[in-house]
Amino acid sequence: MGRRIRTVAGLVILAIAVWYLARVLDREALAALGRVLRSLVDAPLGLTLALTCYAAAFVLRALAWRATLPGLSAGQSWAALHVSLLGNHVLPLRLGEALRVTSVLRRTDLEARPVIASAVTMRAADFLAVAGLAVIAVPGLMPRLVGPWWWVFAAVAAVAVVAGLVWSMRLAAGGAQVRLPPLPACAAVVAAWILESTVVYEIARAAGHPLTLTEAVAVTAVTIVAQAFAVTPGGIGTYEAAATAAMVAIGVPAGPAFAIALTTHAVKTIYALAVGGVALVVPAPSYWGRWRLPRELPQVPPPIPVAPDAPVVAFLPVHNEEATVGGVVAGLFAQDLGRRLVVLVIDDGSTDSSAARAQAAGAVVVAQPRNLGLGAAVRRGLAEAMEYRPAAVLYLDADGEYAPSDAAAVLAPVLAGEADYVVGSRFSGEIGRMLPHRRFGNQVLTLWVRWLTRRRDLTDGQSGYRAFRPAAAAAAEIVHDYNYAQVLTLDLLAKGFRYAEVPITYSFRDSGTSFVRLGRYLSHVIPAVHRELNSPQADVG
Repeated sequence: MGRRIRTVAGLVILAIAVWYLARVLDREALAALGRVLRSLVDAPLGLTLALTCYAAAFVLRALAWRATLPGLSAGQSWAALHVSLLGNHVLPLRLGEALRVTSVLRRTDLEARPVIASAVTMRAADFLAVAGLAVIAVPGLMPRLVGPWWWVFAAVAAVAVVAGLVWSMRLAAGGAQVRLPPLPACAAVVAAWILESTVVYEIARAAGHPLTLTEAVAVTAVTIVAQAFAVTPGGIGTYEAAATAAMVAIGVPAGPAFAIALTTHAVKTIYALAVGGVALVVPAPSYWGRWRLPRELPQVPPPIPVAPDAPVVAFLPVHNEEATVGGVVAGLFAQDLGRRLVVLVIDDGSTDSSAARAQAAGAVVVAQPRNLGLGAAVRRGLAEAMEYRPAAVLYLDADGEYAPSDAAAVLAPVLAGEADYVVGSRFSGEIGRMLPHRRFGNQVLTLWVRWLTRRRDLTDGQSGYRAFRPAAAAAAEIVHDYNYAQVLTLDLLAKGFRYAEVPITYSFRDSGTSFVRLGRYLSHVIPAVHRELNSPQADVG
């Protein structure tokens, strides 16, 4: 119901905007609009320089905000301003202003109160600067536009500015990391508005109705004040009406004034969409968080001491694998691993004889209360394995696709102290049989994991054969119950553990069924990967 209401409201607002444009676009305005566009196309250098000034204005604003909020990087300040600009050009009711704050909160570790206070402070500085410029540029413009009630608007704006500044000062006095803009920051804000005014200045010149720079500043100031009350998405209609009225009051004919206003708004909107779209993802992390591990990772965590008689603990999650689990367990016990072997079978709610057959083969069976999922079973297996104070932990699937004879090779880098986390790679080893669509899916997902981790040596992102040093097994966290493959690798790499691969043999199962169904798999894995990448241990570098 809420979505339907928003859709209807949006359509109504759009219809009002179209109706407004149809009302004001008479022949004179259309002809003037055509002349403006032709002039800009024929001589684009002036507009290019104006847009460069417009971009420079946001650089100055970013530096000014950074001076007000210590700890805010210049890059994230720039990004937040452009994300806000993008929002204000596509959303109604100036909702883009909220994105200025949420961009910083999503992409930095700064606390909410100083971020909000500094944003309010900078907007107050903006309004003071633009109001002062308007009064200096064309002193009588606002009374002529608004009439005898202009002082009401001035009083409301003054109260809002003072309230924002007082709140920021109280937060600063209370120890919050926010301060009033220093003099250079105030100068940067004033200069930013002058630079922004060059857009309407250049378009008016191209239209054959040049404005002085002070008049262009005044027109820009009027549009900013009017945009504070904008209802339509991007302020469509409000901007054009305010700018047109301001230029008519200065002496520009109505038709050309409207053409200049509409073109100026369109140019600014194109800039907002283009640069704001970039600012959603640059610099990292993006507005939606990290999509890859950072380039710089922590140092390798210290190892856990291992006793001379510590065992190797292998664990196998099992859900209805009665046909294969006994053979896999027996195959593990047949290997010479150089240490005593303990095999744990995590019975994930099996309804067949899997547990009995695993126990008969010599495994210790640990029962889950019900079928919780592979990720939950692996989490339980790692925790149970650490109870034995192991020299190494081994994990493999119980479906017979992975050969127990490869256990020594997968464990070797761990036992030798050369790696903390080892994956048995099917694609660098020998694949006896793999269904074509599964091979393709595994290769695509592996490319994705390689991109996520920035590791060119990663050749198998979904392998069911892995080994861990005790410190890695103890530190491993799996953020969802459905699966473990990608999030476990991201988790351990983000914590600084050393990664390695060894080739293994693989053959597709002859019995049972896989739990993987593409749509369901991706719907679980992609959100979990994003959550993992944005967990605290990944927020480094």
